[in-house]
Amino acid sequence: MDQNWSRGTGKKWSGPVEVQMCQSILPCHANHRGELGAGQLLKWMDTTACLAAERHAGMACVTASMDDIQFEETVRVGQVINIKARVNRAFNTSMEVGIYVTVQEVLSGVTKRVCVAFSTFVAKPTGIHKVSLKPLDIQGSVEEMLEYSLASERRRLRLYNEEAFNNLMKDYYNLQDKGLCSRKPVTAVVSTELTRVESIELVLPPHANHHGNTFGGQIMAWMENVATVAASRLCGYYPSLGAVDMFRFRGPSSIGDRLVFKAMVNNVFQTSVEVGVRVEAYNCEEWNEGTPRHINSASMIYYVPGLDGRRKAVYWCYCQEENSHGQVISLQTSENSIVYIPRCLKTCQILNCRKHILYSRDEGPISVPWDKSNQVYLGYNNVAALTVLAGERGWEASNINDKIGLYVHEEANKLCLKVEMKIKTTAFHAFSLLADLRLRPQWDKNYLSCEEVEKADEEETIYRIECTTVKGSKSRDFVVLLSKRQPCKDGDPYVVAIRSVTVATVPPDDNSIRSEVKCAGFLVHEVGYSACKVSYYNQVTSGVLPYVEGNLAGWSKSMEETAMSCISFLENDLLTTEF
Repeated sequence: MDQNWSRGTGKKWSGPVEVQMCQSILPCHANHRGELGAGQLLKWMDTTACLAAERHAGMACVTASMDDIQFEETVRVGQVINIKARVNRAFNTSMEVGIYVTVQEVLSGVTKRVCVAFSTFVAKPTGIHKVSLKPLDIQGSVEEMLEYSLASERRRLRLYNEEAFNNLMKDYYNLQDKGLCSRKPVTAVVSTELTRVESIELVLPPHANHHGNTFGGQIMAWMENVATVAASRLCGYYPSLGAVDMFRFRGPSSIGDRLVFKAMVNNVFQTSVEVGVRVEAYNCEEWNEGTPRHINSASMIYYVPGLDGRRKAVYWCYCQEENSHGQVISLQTSENSIVYIPRCLKTCQILNCRKHILYSRDEGPISVPWDKSNQVYLGYNNVAALTVLAGERGWEASNINDKIGLYVHEEANKLCLKVEMKIKTTAFHAFSLLADLRLRPQWDKNYLSCEEVEKADEEETIYRIECTTVKGSKSRDFVVLLSKRQPCKDGDPYVVAIRSVTVATVPPDDNSIRSEVKCAGFLVHEVGYSACKVSYYNQVTSGVLPYVEGNLAGWSKSMEETAMSCISFLENDLLTTEF
């Protein structure tokens, strides 16, 4: 047995566990167009991820969920696909596995990314013994450290998504019971009943994994099959799978079970359709009694590819309700609708936001609209951006002394600053003070005032900051989202992330220049019982540049002075609190 396996060794892993699968795409793997079937790809992805999870755990593991997947490239017969699965982080009984899929053209050698996904696996020990997975000891590449840090944030997203959709369903049915869920009369609307598909599969030994349970990848492949049929009935053509909205396994099934797959189109956009799939399991007794077990649900987005490679417009439903993105929705569904009608109506903006922050590391616009509906995703993006910035390599020292270190990182058009401070106080105390921006004017002379605009919850708060004038111009103001996080486990830093947002209740003031912060904040690391290291980061924008250009040019030391003031404030405040 590998000495790094977590079971029975008492040792940490020296690094993330990684497993790779390489497959040459043959005609038996492809559909009628010569393209790799999405169901086959999902099976391979789940297999590879499961092997990585089990190698880390040293015991059986089962799939708990697979996050949203965006398919970026089409894989064809004759190409070679490579699937890499790596354990990003281990929690108590579960772990996150990152899955990275690329395709290579054999003749040219050109490699392209097909998709990125994140799966959660749960360790299943034999008997009644509880399991506690050994944590990863991350000392590798920047990418490994970044994924380790963001795994806890993605875990928060998964928990939030489940709670949000459950609450949404409750609200919808409450409105329905009260007769408040009315529909506008519309003519020439395609009935979604025409797209309803139901299929049954008997779980045989070849469909089960090495633990006797139905293989999660097989279930996902069957779900993709019925969803494709449902989408084709509406489109009148062979659609391609573009994205999947999280697979979440709600319970196991085993050999001998009858799995019933139900699919139906429940949403139509300008160039795509959304199909919902529900999986129910019956054993012999349940099959006669009609009491199914809910195994899985997911939504899949399909599009119709044109000859030029672009997505064709979908014209089969007429505009009945239009959201902020100009997308159209058909609501002519039965009471037995498989997929969640209220989710289609109310959460399109949330899903688009989630797609952006999970699969794109481009920051995009500096300020993004703030709304309670996208709170958790903006918080994730805020923390993720700071984590990415902190993980950059190649910081150049500008000035270092016993208490302060100033560093600069320049890359293309991106200029970032880092200030490291050694402080004689507890990490939690420093975090508590830095996380309240209303206290910052006490130690930062650039802050004239800071007021709380909206407190979303204990971890997200909106502030309006008024700063000093620069070179005789007007004063500047910022509207920012502050996201704070306490460590998930020992060794993790406290996080205070800041970025600009747009809030309707705080429009620009004629007396100030509305400026923006792209990415800034603090990471607080505990280095002893009563000592910590505070690292401040800022990705310089045009609005921030006037306050730091003197330091960059060498004719000002305001950043050192501000840092010393911060150290004094944090240390003296502790003394004041204690006495």
